[in-house]
Parts: sequence; C-alpha cells; structure tokens
Amino acid sequence: MTLVEQEGRSGSDPSRGDTSIVDWSAAAQIAGRLARPGPQASRDELADLVEGLRAAAQDAVPHVLDVTRMAPAASGPTTALGTVYVVDRARWARANTEIMASLTDGVTGALVGERGRVPQATALVGAAQVGSVLAVLSSRVLGQFDPYSGLGGTAAATGVVPDGGPSPADTGSPGRLVLVAPNVLQVERALDLKPADFRLWVCLHEQTHALQFAAAPWLADHLRARASALLTELSASSRRLAEARLREKLATVGRAVLHAVRGEDGTFVDGLLTPEEQDRLADVTAVMALLEGHADVAMDAVGPRTVRTVRSIRRKFEARRDGEGRSGFDVVLRRVLGMDAKIAQYRDGAAFVRAVEKEVGRDGFNAVWASPENLPTAREIADARAWVRRVHG
Repeated sequence: MTLVEQEGRSGSDPSRGDTSIVDWSAAAQIAGRLARPGPQASRDELADLVEGLRAAAQDAVPHVLDVTRMAPAASGPTTALGTVYVVDRARWARANTEIMASLTDGVTGALVGERGRVPQATALVGAAQVGSVLAVLSSRVLGQFDPYSGLGGTAAATGVVPDGGPSPADTGSPGRLVLVAPNVLQVERALDLKPADFRLWVCLHEQTHALQFAAAPWLADHLRARASALLTELSASSRRLAEARLREKLATVGRAVLHAVRGEDGTFVDGLLTPEEQDRLADVTAVMALLEGHADVAMDAVGPRTVRTVRSIRRKFEARRDGEGRSGFDVVLRRVLGMDAKIAQYRDGAAFVRAVEKEVGRDGFNAVWASPENLPTAREIADARAWVRRVHG
C-alpha cells in the first residue's frame, strides 16, 4: 500500500526543452527513484497514519487561528487553509521539482544569454544534481506548505486516491499542505512520542504557514520575485565561475566546502557569493526566518490543553535538531546541504517573534503581515526593537 498513488501528468511539460538549465521532468524521476521508502509498517498502521494526519491537519486550523489572532484576507469559511496532501518521500521529492521549476523560471538567460541554448547533456546533469539532493532531503522533512501549487501537478487531495484525483488548481485552493507520512512515523517512533500529539503538533506548524500566506496574499509573489532576482544574480556569478580557470574554480569551490563543513559563512552556497549577493540573500533569509520562527512559536503556544505532551515533544525534538546521536558524516552532510542554517532560521525567527510580542503584543506583531515594507530585514531579525521602532514608531 502506498500513501499516495502516482499522480497524473499535467498538460504542460516542466522540462521546458532546451530553455531550462535543468531537465525538471528527469529531475522528478531521479528524485522519486532515489528516495528511500521509509520505515516498515503494516497496512493497518499506514491507514491509521494517513487518517491521523488528515484529522490532525483539520483539527489544527481553529487552534492556529485562535493562537495567532490572524485571519485569511479572503472572505469565506476558515475550516481549511489549503488542500491537504499526505504523501510518501518520492512524491514529496517530485513535488519540489515543480516548485523549483517555478522559482527558477527565467534564470537560464543569465547563464547562457538570450540567444543561448542549454545542451541536453547539461540539463540532464542539472537534473541528476537536483534529483539527488531532493532524494536525500526527502527523508528529513515532516511537512511543507506550498503556496505555488496552482502551477500544476496532481496528487492525492486528501490522502490515498487513484490516478486522476483533483489538483489544487481544480479545487481553487490557495495552496497545498504536504505531510510526509513516513518521516512523521519515523520520528515519532525514534523519539517515543505519543502519535496523536506529535501529528497535531506538526500540523500546527504547517497550518501556521498556510495562514501566513492566506493572511498576506501578496507574500507568495513577493517571495517568488525576491528569490527569482537573487537566483538570476547567482546564475550570472556561476557563469563567471564557469568561465574562470580550473585552478580558480577548484580554489573557490574548495573554500566554500571547507567553510560549510567548519560551520563558517553559513552554508556551502554562502561561500560562493559576493558580498552584495550575501546581503540580498540575507534579506530573503530574514523573511524565511520570520515564517519559520512564527510557526515554531505558534505550535508551542497552544499549550498542554491542546497538545498534552507538547513540552516533552519540544525537548526531544530540539535535541534531535541539534544532531544528538548523529554520525560525523551526517553532521557534515547537514552543513553542506545548509540544514544547520535552516535550523538557525527557526530559532532566530522564534526569538524575533517573542521579542516583538513582548514589546507590542501579538496584535502589534501581526502588523508584519500588512505589507512587504513591514517585513523585517536581516538586521532587524537580530534586533527586534529596531523593527518595532520602524513599524510602530
């Protein structure tokens, strides 16, 4: 029994022929094939897992609305903030190739020029690289909210359905909430957690993300524009690196890997950036820290009345995030892939949210969703009072 059956193909071909630096169709196939299947479970256990995650996703919505004091900008029922997908690792990896294809659309021109063409071999190499990384990450993600789901791809809207199930675009959903069932099962077993509590706790985090985008309809386009502009600049830098001498290439990449393994300069990518690119990346990262930190605060703010073992879950989960019990190779891999930087986003963002709420309350913090101008800068994430002074005077 699979958690989600193979999705149907949409009318558009994400590979974009010779106009994309990555063959996205091939990347999706590679990611799906390389993703490990996950922990063993009986048919009944899998059915209980899927139903439990469905129920938790639905139950989380009123708690998130209450604890955040936020509401979707669009009028209508608030019983659902997005279409819920319960998926396996392979489907998560394939779905993320769709998101990446959207965010990198138009970047190829920066690499090859307006009249340039991407050789098929180059696009396939890119597919192998992207697919391999997504396959590794597919075993480490519990859930994800995707605000770009209208771009295509079909999956199980509410769990296990046959091919041809409704897509987010068909249902008019503002986005899709993806829960990676094998990973939820693996973590709750490894940490000896109460399944119902842990599943609700995970869904509280992801539904908070869904509410962020529903309350600020401009946010998805803002992030996509920022990310696309940054990727275009990075692609131009990559082109310059590709045209450099071999010795310069090896020295640059070697320094980046060494800094990442040592925990210096953030991630592997940071070591390849110019100071100007690092500043722009820092601003994008600040927004991501806000989103992740806010969701982390919300999932704990519901308290033991809603999630009875929330304190125990947080304590065990933080120890896992810190790499307790992980091998040396896994620690190195996490740093090179930027996963340690991702964990820092949760903590820095959560500290910012708590500091702002201490100064101006939860309603005062929610001014952050009013407009792009109210988003915190990288400096303000580290200095919440600076944000309060700028936004509230």
